[in-house]
Amino acid sequence: MRSQIEDLEVKKQVEQLFAATAPGLEGVCAAELTALGMAGVKAVAGGVEFCGALRELYLANLWLRTASRVVVRFSELRCRDFPTLYRKALQLPWGRYVKPGTRLQVRATCRRSRLQHTERIAETLQKAMTRALGATTPEENGPTQLLIVSLEDDLCRLSFDSSGELLHRRGYRQDVGAAPLRETLAAGILMLLGWQGDQPLFDPMCGSGTFLIEGALLALKRPPGAGREFAFMGWPHYRQGLWKALLLEAAKQGRDVCPILTGADRDADVLDAARRNAQRAGVAEYLSLQPLELSQQTSSPSAPGLALSNPPYGARLGRGELDDIYRGLGRVYRQVLPGWQRAFLCPEPRLAKTVGLPLAQTAHLQNGGIRVGLFAVK
Repeated sequence: MRSQIEDLEVKKQVEQLFAATAPGLEGVCAAELTALGMAGVKAVAGGVEFCGALRELYLANLWLRTASRVVVRFSELRCRDFPTLYRKALQLPWGRYVKPGTRLQVRATCRRSRLQHTERIAETLQKAMTRALGATTPEENGPTQLLIVSLEDDLCRLSFDSSGELLHRRGYRQDVGAAPLRETLAAGILMLLGWQGDQPLFDPMCGSGTFLIEGALLALKRPPGAGREFAFMGWPHYRQGLWKALLLEAAKQGRDVCPILTGADRDADVLDAARRNAQRAGVAEYLSLQPLELSQQTSSPSAPGLALSNPPYGARLGRGELDDIYRGLGRVYRQVLPGWQRAFLCPEPRLAKTVGLPLAQTAHLQNGGIRVGLFAVK
């Protein structure tokens, strides 16, 4: 009876939560959380603060399309030496989030703090947690839990990762092209451009199909986290019944209607990879993919909608070849899709200008560690 009461108290306990995002996606992630009914939503650099109990934590992991991970703000400790860190950490309620025998994976950053040795920080916290839980040593092949530690001005902030694998790993993208686009970034760009799944989507250089697959999931209102596992499922007070109820609730919100989603690419093998990805995501029937060079694209694939692409911009190609690609994309946007909303990613304004159309940079983003701009045709 006591454990049931404790489970109920944990379920209702409101926590400070944080959804980490890639730079430039904080605003759209905040809009997602607001639409989910979260309280205390506030976009900050690197993510979004909000609060909630277990239901809200599970919902965020299930539904967020643009977040990298969701963490629980566990505690803040003021400490200037390792004995103080150990003593204060020993008093924390570790049992809410980890089971005895768990090994901590500590990711620590330090700024203007007397504690700078990240390995010793990890060792100290592991020892404190192990003793607090009444265990001797972590199990050799036991569970692991990521603890994110930030030390700044001698204030130690501890956060438990609830997601496990990063949230962009939906599970469907096992076949990738040479320059894959993260699923969270693709979904975020669609949202930044105001695409809500009610008009056609066309990618003239679709690669492994991430824009189109994320577009299908968005249009069909399918939660991106429905088919995977999360770190919170290994926590002591995991509520499997609550998780299943949220999955059923999400299934009822799904739709069967999807706009026309069309992609083209010059590489037939890459298109085959896109088809396999779409099949794993359960949206293959909604995509139309064609093996076409940019020069072969001479007719609009559907009524006007959003044309969006992530052209190559890596070091693998020379400047002349890159210029030709962007000029080719500009021709398609200008001659084939004059009535469409048109946008693309590009790391350099000079390179972007080679499309030969008036542009506005609508967002500053990062793709694979490269700073890129989202450029929209005016």
